[in-house]
Parts: sequence; C-alpha cells; structure tokens
Amino acid sequence: MRSITLRPITQADLPFLFTVYAAARAEELAQVDWDEAQKLAFLASQFNAQHHHYQTYYTTASFNVIESDGQPAGRFYIDRWPSEIRIVDIALLPAYRQLGIGSELLRQTQAEGARTHKRVSIHVEKYNPAYRLYTRLGFKKIGETGVYDLLDWQPEQAHHV
Repeated sequence: MRSITLRPITQADLPFLFTVYAAARAEELAQVDWDEAQKLAFLASQFNAQHHHYQTYYTTASFNVIESDGQPAGRFYIDRWPSEIRIVDIALLPAYRQLGIGSELLRQTQAEGARTHKRVSIHVEKYNPAYRLYTRLGFKKIGETGVYDLLDWQPEQAHHV
C-alpha cells in the first residue's frame, strides 16, 4: 500500500501545480488547433486565473500537494464550512491516476463529514472521467452551473463509505 500524505502548498510548488493543471486539461486541449506555444500561453493564463480565484474566494481553504510515497502526485484543495466540507479541487498527474489515491482522499473526506455531521460537496465538469467515481462513492447531483455539476454527499450515507 502506498503512503498518501498531504502538505500545504508553497510558492515553490507553483511550477508543479501548473503541471498538474496542464495535465488535467491535456485531453481538452488536444481538440484545439493551436501550436504548443499557444497552448502553453492559454494554460498559464488559465492556471494563474484559477489560482488567484481559489486564493481570493476560498480564504479558509487548505491548499495541499498530494504526495504518494513522498513524491508530488497532485493537488487537493478543501474548505471546511460550518455545515459543509467543500472539495474545491482534486487533481492527480496521469501516472498517479487509477491507483486509488483519489478514492482514498474522498473516503477520508466522507469519513470526516460523517464524524462532523457535515455534507461533502464538489463541482465536477460533466465530462470529467472522475464523475463515475463520485457517483460510485454516493455523491448525487444537486445543481449545475454551465459545464459543472454540483455533487453532494450526505453524512447519513456514511454506511456506504
């Protein structure tokens, strides 16, 4: 079993976090007819906007690097509100996907929700392959905004975790 740990992000992690962001958008960008310089410029702009948005609007969130056996594997941003735990973002580099890392972090978050009697929520892009994972773990669609669905898991569902 691999060791999965979280540590707070630092300024030094920004290049790694950009790599995680770019990997998450790779399939989408493969569809556009841009050269690599245009894709890189677009990704940098979008990453910087997203990072700024998260830092501005989720001021109480924990922004973490996911480490697998001591190696940076992804990012896990989570905010804890009075009656809800919001997963702001979870993303893994391709080499770390399908290994149970995301599932384990989601189950840990659901267990925290069950202990603290808080719902767990996340916005997920409708086409995101991880959507199936959320459904399998008991998340239900409760709303939508553009390309995102708001998924929710309730602590009463704790026996399914």
